[in-house]
Amino acid sequence: MNAPLRVVLVEPEIPPNTGNIARLCAATRCELHLIEPLGFELSDRTLKRAGMDYWEQCVWRAWPSFEALSLEHPGGRFWYLTTKTKRTLWEAAFREGDFLVFGRETKGLPESLLEANEAHCLTLPIANPQSRSLNLATAVAATVYEGLRQLTSSRTT
Repeated sequence: MNAPLRVVLVEPEIPPNTGNIARLCAATRCELHLIEPLGFELSDRTLKRAGMDYWEQCVWRAWPSFEALSLEHPGGRFWYLTTKTKRTLWEAAFREGDFLVFGRETKGLPESLLEANEAHCLTLPIANPQSRSLNLATAVAATVYEGLRQLTSSRTT
């Protein structure tokens, strides 16, 4: 079975976030792609605890760089999640197999990547202007479920 969506974490830093995202990917049959360097060891016990026994059910792969992932998927469609755009994820029309790219918890995605892919940058709307951003695992879950909602709706119409 093909993954409905592919989650990409660029240089994730916090093990429990990545563990929770792995659990989400296992539950939704989405692939998980981890871009090195990681801010933790894959053997980290908090990573494993957050993912519990779901790591065995999760299809995932670590990559030495974002370029390596991109080169292996030349026809892939990538969406870049950032707080630095006004285009919301509700304005995107997700397709099966899309890559949802998220940056580091402390810095987000590199500016150069955002600038080179401005037409595919999306944000999750935040009603409270005093809130800078959402937790990474929360942002991934919201985006994955919006994508799955769209994919399910397109199959039934």
